[in-house]
Amino acid sequence: MSNDILKLNPQALWKNFHSLTQIPRPSKKEEKIRDFVYNFGKNLGLETIVDEVGNVIIRKPATPGMENRKGVVLQGHLDMVPQKNSDKVHNFETDPIETIVDGEWVRANGTTLGADNGMGVAAAMAVLESKDMPHGPIEALFTSDEETGMTGATGLKPGVLKGDILINMDSEDEGELYIGCAGGTNGNITFSYNEQPVPASFSAFKLNVTGLKGGHSGVDIHLGRGNANKIMNRILYHGHAKHGLLLASVDGGSLRNAIPRESFAHVVVPTANVQKFLDCLAKRTDKIKNELSAVEPTLKIEAVPADLPSTVIDEPTFVKFLNAIYACPNGVMRMSNEMAGLVETSNNLAIVKSENGTIIVRNLLRSSVDSAKDDLEIMIQSIFDLAGAVSVFDGSYPGWKPNPDSPILKTMQEIYNTRFGNIPDIKAIHAGLECGILGGAYPNWDMISFGPTIRFPHSPDEKVNIATVQKFWDFLVETLKHIPVK
Repeated sequence: MSNDILKLNPQALWKNFHSLTQIPRPSKKEEKIRDFVYNFGKNLGLETIVDEVGNVIIRKPATPGMENRKGVVLQGHLDMVPQKNSDKVHNFETDPIETIVDGEWVRANGTTLGADNGMGVAAAMAVLESKDMPHGPIEALFTSDEETGMTGATGLKPGVLKGDILINMDSEDEGELYIGCAGGTNGNITFSYNEQPVPASFSAFKLNVTGLKGGHSGVDIHLGRGNANKIMNRILYHGHAKHGLLLASVDGGSLRNAIPRESFAHVVVPTANVQKFLDCLAKRTDKIKNELSAVEPTLKIEAVPADLPSTVIDEPTFVKFLNAIYACPNGVMRMSNEMAGLVETSNNLAIVKSENGTIIVRNLLRSSVDSAKDDLEIMIQSIFDLAGAVSVFDGSYPGWKPNPDSPILKTMQEIYNTRFGNIPDIKAIHAGLECGILGGAYPNWDMISFGPTIRFPHSPDEKVNIATVQKFWDFLVETLKHIPVK
């Protein structure tokens, strides 16, 4: 395992990031990282608490002469998205992340890197342990379970934190300041099916859709990448309609907030139709690969002979399922009218999985406009209602409405211009930053989000640009030095 990142600058930040990579921290399995950060604060002699939902809060007093500055809450989330390539042997609950310095970037070896949001957490840790950095009162808020439910942000109680300004460090483009984000809703759909014996004279195959890039279901949704669940459904639909294909099981996607990269299905086809089915599959594969050639050059679709399953999904349910998945919207629904280039509303058809008499379909709906999110929810529910499925929508969280007159925004624009010679872009993001939820509990906060440049979060291609980490750190240091007085 390489320790090359310990040689990178700023060493104070990279040292802490390296420590984070050594501690397993997938969402919902955050006990080890929570204990680590708690002990980190205690060992510094700082007031450190863990609240009832697993957030860690560490307070550091102002440095001499800075006591009259507004209090700053530095915020990042402890968990990371656990995604790996199918050929990578890695247990996210026990194994450290293997980091690689690759030219101008740091990436991981076949897994997600955890720069989302390890960079923000590491920066806050570096501020807490600094001995010569001027700053006013600091509270570091390390939230739990951001990636799969924003549990920490949702469960944070009003009145616990005393600061006036929230600096969220979970954005992914250096040189941009974020002042708004999308809200989201989880769509949970279930089909109940009967298991039926495999008819006589059928042959079995494993269908595999692999090699897709995947990515963040908010940040990358506009890139037009292939969705493994949608691609698999095309294959199943035409295989059934033209050749009598039946489905024994399907397993596509693994995380609601990641564009699905892989899908696998166990199917049977009448033996008499096998060659026609394979010929048609080859032609359809060429068409799909041609459609996506610019964005998915490594897409692979294959049919591998397999053992006959004991049962298949009853055909009436299978047909309803195929039609519903075909009709279910996926990708960008609408672009923002207010901010050029910003996705307003989208859906990620994230997970399709059959087991024990149930087909589970998971969606993540996002929008910066609450009414549009509600409308998309009704659209999706209507589709699955017609197919006889049961739809439940939960985990809704609000967006963060931009405030272009934010005082901290103006301060940080001036600092960035002075330090780097240009004014940063002002943006909103089509992702669920915790700011919207936290602002509900602390409506007095002046909020902003920024970070280094991270590409392809939520996928094994995740990487962080080394030079921008230095700029991110320098910008943070200068910002804390110039926080306004109370």
